[in-house]
Order: sequence, then C-alpha cells, then structure tokens
Amino acid sequence: MLELRHLSKSYANARPVLANLSCRFEAGEFIAIMGDSGVGKSTLLNLIAGLDTPDTGAESQPILIDGIAMSSLDDAAATRLRRARMGFIFQAFHVLPHLTLLQNVALPLLLNGLPQERAASMLEAVGLSGRGGDFPQQLSGGEMQRVAIARALVHKPALVLADEPTGNLDPETAHGILQLLRAEIKANGSCAIMVTHSLAAAEMADRTMILTRNGLQNTTPAPKMRETLS
Repeated sequence: MLELRHLSKSYANARPVLANLSCRFEAGEFIAIMGDSGVGKSTLLNLIAGLDTPDTGAESQPILIDGIAMSSLDDAAATRLRRARMGFIFQAFHVLPHLTLLQNVALPLLLNGLPQERAASMLEAVGLSGRGGDFPQQLSGGEMQRVAIARALVHKPALVLADEPTGNLDPETAHGILQLLRAEIKANGSCAIMVTHSLAAAEMADRTMILTRNGLQNTTPAPKMRETLS
C-alpha cells in the first residue's frame, strides 16, 4: 500500500533528519512509530503526505502510495490524492473555527462528493453525540482532538496518518479512541501509521517500529492488548 524507498530529508542547515529509509506498509496494518524527540517522526508523516519534500530527486521515487510516486504528482494531483485517499490527525488539530463540529467532520465527505450522513455517526463514535451544532471555541483540547479524529476517519481513507492522536486525552478516553481507530482500519482495509510516545497506545498497533538516526527498526509487538481486541 505504502512503500518508502531510500527516503532522506535534511533541513536547511544540512542536518540530516531522515537518511535512506526503506520500508513497506500493507493495507490493513496498524503501525505505531516511536522514537526520541527530534528524531524525525512528524517529519516522516509530513513527507508521506506530500506536505514536505524529500531530498531525493523525483527520478528515485522515494514515496509510493498504491504504486503512485508522490514525486510524480503536481500540486493539484497531490491535493486530490490526499483528499480522497488520506486521513490526517495532527497534533495541532487544525479544526476550522468558523465551522460547526458537524461541518468540520463532514468536510472530507463534502470535498469528495460523498453522502454526509456518516459525519453524525462519527461524532457519536468519538463521544460527542449532540454536539454537532457547537463551534470549536466551545471545546476543550481533548474534545478538539476527538473532532479531528472523527474528521480523519469519516471518509474511510486508505491511509491514516496520526501524529500523537491521544496526546490530549485521558487514559480511558484514549483507550476508546484507539479501539475506534483500530476497528475502522480493520473494517475498511486501511493502513494507519501512528506516531506516539505512549507505550499503551503502541500496544494497540499490529506492530511497533522505532525510528532512530539509523532508520526504522521493527520491535517485537506487545500482544497483550491486541489479543483482547481480536
């Protein structure tokens, strides 16, 4: 579903952040990526989404989604691919303040020309039933994070990119949200990549990878929580 081929990224000061990453992620997989702060986890998500540009040239095709090289797409085509095939959960939420909660969640459906009924059910799924007419300024940080999660999942994207999706949630709410995320991934045959510092969150994934300066390394998954969900 997603393939990284010798992906590298350096910042303007020439400090390498990611170097020669190669990895495959399959449909139906829920992957947790952990690692020290500053190692490039959020940068990796931005590169996969096409929101940042890798160092390697277009001819090397370092990022492929369903066999499509992101480097081969112009801005309009990349936007269409993101809109239809991806769901994003950002640390900063990016909930639109001038739209109601229901309108925020329904936005991917609207942009993709899909029926909007699922927006209300996704708000209910994240514990915000009856709040569809509220505006983001009426919410806590944790509630805004749940809106962002509902919006990312509502159009059943093929690829979900989640940057610390439970960072503002209490443990009980976080567990429920991760159960929802896992259930949606499995039901829709999606691929999800979750950056997290939480060991409890990582236990919900199919496998955990550690990002270091030497690349992405598989670890032995902790099966305890996964077995209760299978």
